[in-house]
Amino acid sequence: MSIQWFPGHMNAAKKEAAEQMENIDLVIEVLDARLPEASCNPLVDQLRKFRQRPCLKVLNKIDLADPHATAAWKAYYDAQDGVTAYPMTTKKPADVARIPELALSLAPHRGVPTKPLRIMIMGIPNVGKSTLMNALLKKRVAKVGDEPAVTKTQQRLYLNKNVVLVDTPGMLWPKIAMASDGLMLAASHAIGTNALVEEEVAEYLGELLLQRYPQLLTARYGFKTEGMDGVAVVEGVAQRRGFRVRGGDYDYEKAAHTLLQDYRQGALGRISLETPESRAASLAQHEAEVAEKARIAAEKAAAKAEEAARGKRGT
Repeated sequence: MSIQWFPGHMNAAKKEAAEQMENIDLVIEVLDARLPEASCNPLVDQLRKFRQRPCLKVLNKIDLADPHATAAWKAYYDAQDGVTAYPMTTKKPADVARIPELALSLAPHRGVPTKPLRIMIMGIPNVGKSTLMNALLKKRVAKVGDEPAVTKTQQRLYLNKNVVLVDTPGMLWPKIAMASDGLMLAASHAIGTNALVEEEVAEYLGELLLQRYPQLLTARYGFKTEGMDGVAVVEGVAQRRGFRVRGGDYDYEKAAHTLLQDYRQGALGRISLETPESRAASLAQHEAEVAEKARIAAEKAAAKAEEAARGKRGT
């Protein structure tokens, strides 16, 4: 299943962010530490690189992510020019308190009353951007909810006399190129429920967990994972939890929802859906698939042209 979700307000947010970037000194991009690259909006990189703005990539929700994978992602981002990665959780005030200091280190020419540091906070829906804003300002200034795209308008706020924050709506991009990215984003609740089928997302999540964290499935649900696939994982959840519909069949829909909720809330344990290594492998596979599709399309076009030419010769 290829998942796409780019409602109208996101297109407006993209245009507004592009207009504001000229007057910004630093971008803080909030990522989901469980899937940093899948939750990294390519539009953010395009906008900030065009204006040559540094970026503090906040790897949020590290309390839900695999710590080994998070360490690998920090090294991956820190190696990039103009980028600093900061693994954290908004649940810890001490983690939040370090952000202004890190931001000032990336733009040392700003940060005084006459030249305040202007920070734009960006990220996809439901990565904790609004929660971070509220934690930084120590008051509720942004709507928070367990649904993607709660924030729909941009707002400008003073953290102190030296730092200005610009909060932006959660923004995806018009076309998610890799199907696996769409499924990971859907599993992590970054995509509206009207754009996905939960059962298919749960099956994909089950496959990933079988590959990387089978022991966590066994610990949570009590079934052995040998020989299972994603469908069997969802069925196993239904069986172990006693989810049945009228007539006695397993309630597959409820089991799928339960598996997704257990992952999202951390009930399964600390899980990362991708690592730098798995990301590189996925990109290589995607590029090979694109090249193969292009080859087939070229062959079909050539055959069609040849057929048309034969027709003209016959006439």
